[in-house]
Amino acid sequence: MASHPPNSADGEDPAGNNAELPSLPFHVVTKPSQLPVEFLEPSAAKKLVIGFDCEGVDLCRHGALCIMQIAFPDAVYLVDAIEGGKELVEACKPALESNHVTKVIHDCKRDSEALYFQFGIKLHNVMDTQIAYSLIEEQEGKKRAYDVYISFVSLLADPRYCGMPYPEKEEVRTLLRQDPNFWKNRPLSEMMIRAATDDVRFLLNIHEKMMEKLSKVSSWRLAVRSELYCRCFCINDNQQADWPPLPTVPDDIEAEACVPEVDILSLLDVPPGKMGRVIGRKGSSIMAVKESCNVEIHIGGAKGPPDRVFIIGPVKEVRKAEAILRGRMLEF
Repeated sequence: MASHPPNSADGEDPAGNNAELPSLPFHVVTKPSQLPVEFLEPSAAKKLVIGFDCEGVDLCRHGALCIMQIAFPDAVYLVDAIEGGKELVEACKPALESNHVTKVIHDCKRDSEALYFQFGIKLHNVMDTQIAYSLIEEQEGKKRAYDVYISFVSLLADPRYCGMPYPEKEEVRTLLRQDPNFWKNRPLSEMMIRAATDDVRFLLNIHEKMMEKLSKVSSWRLAVRSELYCRCFCINDNQQADWPPLPTVPDDIEAEACVPEVDILSLLDVPPGKMGRVIGRKGSSIMAVKESCNVEIHIGGAKGPPDRVFIIGPVKEVRKAEAILRGRMLEF
């Protein structure tokens, strides 16, 4: 076991609490036996909540998965997919797919895509902090901008959840621009270890504070939308038939009159040469649909799939968005 490298950020948050959370020891994992047994063998008798993230080179269905970070309350495990290979990643499959292990992650879409297409892992039972943040803002009466998603750096800086500056993130971005294969380099440098651990060591604290704020209805919506994020870029010809069913409305809120319509994920195939019309100049078309239909729209883009549009939102609003976008595809 090694100690976490000291974090340069210090000071106090506006509430008077120390913004520096306790450092956690870390393990670099190259074989399954180095992971906790309760993680490798999930069970209803010992449910877990872990922080989770992935690092890689152009991380998506094709890009290399290099590290999986797993945060427990007492330590961070850096699962080295380069050194440990496919066997090590697949040893984590039961936990990553388990109902008994809650995975707290910030924006899981591309991580889930890489796990699914490269290792056959269907990431499940996720609490996505990006979604949770939006739901809390909505719950508190703040208008949601559908083109703006809270970044992890901004989430960490928010004193309601962490109040922690994260200047090192920009250092890593600079290194990635200089060396796109940064996460493939071995042995792991101090900067790599520090960046990887910092991306997960705050997540359990953030999770606790967010869950205190979320209403029962918002918690259910979070569970559903997190599942949809997991499979967003993973839709294939079987239309999610091999994925677990979405969370149903809990009994204790089913009778409430204000239960919102359930969210769904829809996929639109865009004919060759039509994506520009769908997106619009500087994204204007997509933005207009997002705002008028109250939905999220994600484009595969350079990482792919490049000819597909993914829509997430309430059923009626998604159908409305589909109709508008199909109309755009027919325009000359």
